[in-house]
Amino acid sequence: MVSTVKEKKKKSTMAKQTTVSKANAKSKETIVKPKRVKKWDVSPQEWSRYWKDRSPERRRKLLDKYVPLVQNVATRMAMGFPRSVEINDLVSTGVIGLIEAFKNYDPDRGVKFETYAVPRIRGAILDELRALDWVPRSTRAKSREIDRALSALENIHGRKPEKHELAKQMNLSMPELHAALGDVSGTHILSLDEVIYREDDNRQVPRIETVIDHDTVSVLGDIEKDELKTFLGVAINKLTKQEKLVIALYYFEELTLKEIGEVMTISESRVSQIHTKAVLKLRGMVREKFALTG
Repeated sequence: MVSTVKEKKKKSTMAKQTTVSKANAKSKETIVKPKRVKKWDVSPQEWSRYWKDRSPERRRKLLDKYVPLVQNVATRMAMGFPRSVEINDLVSTGVIGLIEAFKNYDPDRGVKFETYAVPRIRGAILDELRALDWVPRSTRAKSREIDRALSALENIHGRKPEKHELAKQMNLSMPELHAALGDVSGTHILSLDEVIYREDDNRQVPRIETVIDHDTVSVLGDIEKDELKTFLGVAINKLTKQEKLVIALYYFEELTLKEIGEVMTISESRVSQIHTKAVLKLRGMVREKFALTG
């Protein structure tokens, strides 16, 4: 009796597994992934109709359908270009390459038009960028070589490499490396309209607002400097004789701490302590006078 019940349960389980497997197989058969349609897909019938009459109207319609192809190529290329390069300019130049490809395309060679057109579009964009670039191609190549060397050294050492390490990596002497860095330094462009973060309050502002003209004469700034110099003379007089002597020898006579120690017949470490104490006193008096913080 027990064995009969077990056999019935076993048959029922096997039947359920068979039903589930059939259902899964049927669902796999019915699920068909939709074919990905590109924005610039053009049917062979459209091409054949154009080749029959070559009418300007059909030509215009075909070119319009391939404009998304130009946008796709330009967008991919823009990822490797500086921000100063506008994507719309790349698309406009790429359309010229598209028109040239359309004019020279031969369907009898058995190559799809987009396969033939993409290198022409890329070539037109690169040619235009080279024509607009004021930097020689040799300098651009040198810049890429320096970037590759820097990246390799950073991966090896885990830090920014020293100049002598960079020179060794590139098989250059130090004068040659300095000359190369000088040439490359003029190839980078910054937009004054670009929005960046300020260091003091982490607020987004146009870059032009962070540019400081140190050559501009400020009447208010000159008055503040004169007032500060006058007060420093008063503050120095409030220091001890030793502190005054250290300040005078260090900042006015430009002696080293060791030389000051020899003059005052004290150790260098003692001179350092006196100097630090004097500077802290002066800084505190200036802050108290002008209500400075930080």
